[in-house]
Amino acid sequence: MRRVLQYLLISVSLVVPLQVQAQSTADWPHYGRTAGGTRYAPLAQITRENVAQLTTAWTFRTGELEHVRPGSSLAGKMAFEATPLVVDGVMYFSTASARVFALEAATGRELWRYDSQLDQRLAYAEGASRGVSYWRSAGSPKEARILLGTLDARLIALDAATGRPCADFGESGVIRLAAGVARAFPGRYTVTSPPAIVGDVVVVGSAIGDNGRFDLSSGVVRGYDVRTGKLLWQWDPIPRAAGSPGNDSWQGPDAHKTGAANVWSVISADTKRGWVYLPTSCPSPDFYGGLRLGDNRFANSVVALEAKTGKVQWHFQVVHHDIWDYDIAAQPVLFPLRRDGQNIDAVAVGTKTGQVFILDRQTGEPLFPVEERPVPASDVKGEVAAKSQPFSSLPQLGLQKAQPWGPTPETQAQAEREFAKLRYEGIFTPASVRGTLVAPANVGGINWSGMSIDVDRQLLVTNVNRVASIVRLIPRKEYVPGGDNRLGEEFASQAGTPCGMARRVFRQSESLLLATAPPWGTLAAIDLTTGQLQWEVPLGTMADPAVEPRATAWGSPNLGGAITTAGGLTFVAASLDGHLRAFDTESGQELWRGKLPAGGQATPMTFADSDGKQFVVIAAGGHARMGTVLGDYVVAYALP
Repeated sequence: MRRVLQYLLISVSLVVPLQVQAQSTADWPHYGRTAGGTRYAPLAQITRENVAQLTTAWTFRTGELEHVRPGSSLAGKMAFEATPLVVDGVMYFSTASARVFALEAATGRELWRYDSQLDQRLAYAEGASRGVSYWRSAGSPKEARILLGTLDARLIALDAATGRPCADFGESGVIRLAAGVARAFPGRYTVTSPPAIVGDVVVVGSAIGDNGRFDLSSGVVRGYDVRTGKLLWQWDPIPRAAGSPGNDSWQGPDAHKTGAANVWSVISADTKRGWVYLPTSCPSPDFYGGLRLGDNRFANSVVALEAKTGKVQWHFQVVHHDIWDYDIAAQPVLFPLRRDGQNIDAVAVGTKTGQVFILDRQTGEPLFPVEERPVPASDVKGEVAAKSQPFSSLPQLGLQKAQPWGPTPETQAQAEREFAKLRYEGIFTPASVRGTLVAPANVGGINWSGMSIDVDRQLLVTNVNRVASIVRLIPRKEYVPGGDNRLGEEFASQAGTPCGMARRVFRQSESLLLATAPPWGTLAAIDLTTGQLQWEVPLGTMADPAVEPRATAWGSPNLGGAITTAGGLTFVAASLDGHLRAFDTESGQELWRGKLPAGGQATPMTFADSDGKQFVVIAAGGHARMGTVLGDYVVAYALP
């Protein structure tokens, strides 16, 4: 439990075809099922009436725990976060060590495996791979490739039929993404999410280790020819040259040296328009922005680019001048918003602040009202926080108003005393030397777990964290490299700025329960027809309900997303208690739960075989830094 609380702080041809290939309703061909990430499957064999009969259909083991070197950086950070794909009866997925497996989807029988020989000697900032991407030639349906990004910053193309590297892609099937990127330090510059594919263009971002320094590596996003690996374009979210779009919102003599604002989460693709939608992150470092004053345009934004050229079409910023590590961690969801009897092409953007913005996919204009509201000023020398932030009119999820809490009168009083020492003026309170309660913490809100949209019912479903953290800025002359972790704090140097940083979860000193009022994790549904919250329920438990009956109402911090189906079901694992659950999408009632052999910190998927039998599948491998049970399982459930 201590580890989970610590982890929660860290957290092609040149012509893009406009015709979209037919997608089987039985398949799950993209990370979010559709290229736009709805995570909605039009399958209804498993229903609210029969879901309680689900049983294990098959289990596959990857051998990952034996494959990862004991004592390595990867062993200490590994997580099985992949969502498998299924195309034409074959399942594809990746592991943290950048191995790829192909299985017969209906039985779990292995067809092939590929080992990228990940360099396990490196000190990795992350330890996960959320999956692979699938490309099929429009002109030759038998020509298909699997695309994989790795922790040692390679983009690899494999033949989907054999698992062998495609010799005509890059250098013997490999592109080394760190080449030509300044300060792309090995192990700190990685890829954790599957790339996006539009036509014959593959688009890839990067995950960059946070907070070490002001001038981290560039968060450049690149488009490559999926056949040859030729670089087609690159786009830097930070304007570097005077006069370039957005440059005036990066102020200060060294602002152009800022790093990050990278795209580490999943990119969505609109194959009809030939566009990609990028979720960008916080510029470096996360908690001091005095060297990059201004709104920092394109950071913390959803940015629409033309996939064949990299040309910006529009952008919408969800946080101005981020000094809270409020990356857009969730995949933007492209879906049809039903309004006045017509469908509007929309994109939903979920944020760590717990807000959801619904935008017009063509223009970026809000489809539900957004207003700028004043927020607290910084009291740190050299820092100038944004005077206002955008607020959506949709329901505010997550920890919007933190209150001290304890399970007993003594722990309640202790939480209140510590709370009173901290600076806290609601959401967007800047970090301080005194110590600030940051709520929501950088784990969210809505993290990479993301959102699902039941397009038929017009319901947006998402799991939410309700966690607060304490962030302290430490004047440079007082900062000790390496820091002191006796209090459970994580220290970061933020080199090049006037201050280092320390942060920790606001928790009970004795029990490790959180010190803000529960629930600490929920599952929620927003009605996109009315813009109202349809329901919200606690998700998972942090304590054994047999010992502490109140635990069922407390919920659990969670990582790993939800999916929805035409059968009226929402499937989600994610919580610390190691269960996959099924909920009624319309009411939020829990209908079924199955105990997993290891932690379920991944998003499940569902598909149907050639006989129409529906399966629900999840990667159950746990999460080292969250402290859940580690394993190497892929588990498939079906009706008897």
